Amino acid sequence: MKAKNKILGPRALKKMVETARKEGKKIVFTNGCFDILHAGHVSVLEFSRAKGDVLVVGVNSDDSVRRLKGSSRPVNCQADRALVLAALESVSAVCLFKEDTPYELIKLVRPDVLVKGGDYKPGEIVGREFAKKVVRFPLLKGRSTTNIIKKVSK
Repeated sequence: MKAKNKILGPRALKKMVETARKEGKKIVFTNGCFDILHAGHVSVLEFSRAKGDVLVVGVNSDDSVRRLKGSSRPVNCQADRALVLAALESVSAVCLFKEDTPYELIKLVRPDVLVKGGDYKPGEIVGREFAKKVVRFPLLKGRSTTNIIKKVSK
């Protein structure tokens, strides 16, 4: 399947998830900005996919990233970030969201497993009430888009 065909709007995503669920597949959801893809991102995506059969990745829109990270971000536009993620073998579907959190997207997907980074406390994880299970992923030390930007800016 071409990467661009794995980038779905909410309606198509809901249909894909419903079909997968009818086939008895386990749905996993994770999200993030994924501005500059790095080893930490690949690790969390592979970890997430290992928790189920279908991995849905919510990606912050450009406006959402700017609100969360500042006016100099994102480095890569939402279309490029979505396409790069969709090209990864571990990712089944990518859906952009405009809000600051993926609450509505998680509510739509209602994943069997919701994966978030270990920097979030269990009570801080948005959308946890819509998931059957929440799993935290231990972050890789020193791996972040912010660190990459600092390094190349020197």
